[in-house]
Amino acid sequence: MSNKTVAVPKVAGFFERNRKSGGLLLRQSLRTKGGAVIRALMLFGLCFLILQPILDKISVSLMMQKDLYDTTIVVIPRNPTLDNYTLTAELLNLNKSLFNTALISLVTALMQIIACTLAGYGFARFDFPLKKVWFACVILVIIIPPQTISSSLYLHFRYFDVLGIFKSLTGSTMNLKGSSLPYLMLSATAMGLKNGLYIFMVRQYFKSIPQSLEEAAYVDGASSLSTFLRIMLPQAVPILVSCFLFAFVWQWTDVFYTQLFLPTANTQYLSMRLSGLVDSLRTYAATRLGMNVPPVGFIMQIISTGVLIVIAPLLVIYLFAQRWFMESISATGLKD
Repeated sequence: MSNKTVAVPKVAGFFERNRKSGGLLLRQSLRTKGGAVIRALMLFGLCFLILQPILDKISVSLMMQKDLYDTTIVVIPRNPTLDNYTLTAELLNLNKSLFNTALISLVTALMQIIACTLAGYGFARFDFPLKKVWFACVILVIIIPPQTISSSLYLHFRYFDVLGIFKSLTGSTMNLKGSSLPYLMLSATAMGLKNGLYIFMVRQYFKSIPQSLEEAAYVDGASSLSTFLRIMLPQAVPILVSCFLFAFVWQWTDVFYTQLFLPTANTQYLSMRLSGLVDSLRTYAATRLGMNVPPVGFIMQIISTGVLIVIAPLLVIYLFAQRWFMESISATGLKD
């Protein structure tokens, strides 16, 4: 057997290949890398615009008052302290308001998801009279702000009655203001805060799932309810988690319904405590610090700290649920 050396063809360099291509290779490389650099800069700029206010609030919340008025300090405080968080937690009545807000947000979010999932699945898979008309009503619920029906909601729950039954039995209607019943009733009937959006999202997600899965279940003898619970619902976990996050966050930060239904319990919820934080701070400054008017910088510092305390639980929840959230966003299409 003869030993022969196999000649390996020499790979031409980049500029040699670019010369042979008439400069096309260099133009394509510059276009690709230049586009990547521009996208990276745009993403960095957008992320900075979103995070910069939060970073400023974190910096201000950790400063002492002498650092707050020191022009040589820009971001990092020279004397960091947690006293602002202690004071803000006291002004917010944090333990009670946090528990009440978490409870009402969790219960209403769960009830909204159950009701909106059933409604969305019905719109996606079943035909019934006036289906398009009812779905148009869902779109109207998304478009029309709840403030336009605030008077109707107030009168409905202030003088609540069902077909005149309560008034005929007791001689008067029921006053549901000051309780959580309006929240629960609206959530259970898919008429709560932003429920039209959740119905639309769930409907679009179910329409993206092939009907062959349900048809195979029907052939095996499964009922519509069994197919929904065992086949469709497990596949809808990403969109349900996303809708739950939206419902929880909007309920957590809601002021409109809290003022409308719970006027006597405003001080028990974080959103209302935060909106009244300036008044609480003025009372604190007058009674404990002997100042009729606290400094403007001190007021803004406490407000920044309060905002961070309110949004901190929402950030933690999102960190744990972001995988399902991103999956649902990428999987939900706009199908007719």
